[in-house]
Amino acid sequence: MNRHLLVGCWLLTVGLVSSAGGENWPNFRGPGGLGVSGDTGLPVTWSAKENIVWKTELPGPGASSPITWGDRIYLTCYSGYGLSEREAGNQADLKRHLLCLNRADGKLVWEETVAALAAVRFGGFQARHGYASSTPATDGERVYVFYEKEGVLAYDFAGKQLWQSDVGQRTHNWGSGTSPVLYKNLVIVNASVESGSLVALDRSTGHEAWRAGGIRQSWNTPLLVEVAGGKQELVVSIQGSLLGFDPETGERLWNCPGIQDYVCPSVVAQDGVVYAIGGRRGGTAVAVKAGGRGEVEPLWTQRAGSNVSSPVVYRDHLFWISDQGIAYCLKADTGEIAYEQRVPGSRVEGYASALAADGKVYNVTRERGTFVLAAKPQFEQLAHNEFGSDTSICNASPAVTSGQLLLRSNRYLYCVGSK
Repeated sequence: MNRHLLVGCWLLTVGLVSSAGGENWPNFRGPGGLGVSGDTGLPVTWSAKENIVWKTELPGPGASSPITWGDRIYLTCYSGYGLSEREAGNQADLKRHLLCLNRADGKLVWEETVAALAAVRFGGFQARHGYASSTPATDGERVYVFYEKEGVLAYDFAGKQLWQSDVGQRTHNWGSGTSPVLYKNLVIVNASVESGSLVALDRSTGHEAWRAGGIRQSWNTPLLVEVAGGKQELVVSIQGSLLGFDPETGERLWNCPGIQDYVCPSVVAQDGVVYAIGGRRGGTAVAVKAGGRGEVEPLWTQRAGSNVSSPVVYRDHLFWISDQGIAYCLKADTGEIAYEQRVPGSRVEGYASALAADGKVYNVTRERGTFVLAAKPQFEQLAHNEFGSDTSICNASPAVTSGQLLLRSNRYLYCVGSK
């Protein structure tokens, strides 16, 4: 097909395109998995007509976030089943899609689909995010996707499937939603739902390199954290604990008391300190110094959290909007609450993770658009932006690409910024 010839030419020039197009956004929450961008000039306000560079209708919904490499965008969605709780359809028709889009205009370059017969039946809490909740990851050579019981799949940049590896065959009524993490020659996934394990696979072959068990009630993406000596630890939040692992071997290094509930929010880190939030009924925030061994104690705990959305640490403060519509700002060194402010409006639920850039914090909500807040310890709402007639759910975290935002609803992918 012509698309393979075109993509082949793209692969020959990827280095030049990447350097010309700004920093890549290669995985969930971007470089380092922290939800922080160094880009300036990002838009503050937009609408259905204002500051829209392009929008692309998607073949189905999803809660996964877009990623970028060079002049390409990668995104997952699903179709055929589970589009409405009242008319879910035939489960045998469920398909998952991996899309490759042109970053300049949003046009489709290629699309690959996988049948998803092993997915949990549609309904309940699972219906709130659907069957495409795991954000892809790329290393510039391959794209890796996690499709729950269908396992981890690797594709080349022409859309050819290279391998598929099983990481467990269990499921849950809430579905799954963790995203792949890349470390050296490994792709690591939190398969808490599928097998109660962290699983590391060889990027080239998909063969299992190591597996670490005991990952209970965990729906969040692990984070690679820099520690003393230039090393990295893999940190994940599970029910009751924060755990640190050697990403090379899967050896458990330390554990710390954590969120006393199932955990959806992913951790963030700054200067070797890990921050976790989670829990219902107000929730909990915890800070712990990485690099310890055995049982370690938290630096501080605070009665503030979110059941789904992940925080961002920026300018020595933690920011997020909870699934209850509460905007939080905590001092990173002490956990002291700088503000706890209900965002104006009804039905404000934060599922997407916060993004910080250029002195602003972007908070995407499920049904009420995006709230842009000043990144400072006093609550200041700079803008509230909605897409007008697109009233579909927005669960995906934003991505940044060359001074523009990529925002995804269940219907469209939007490129927001100056043309």
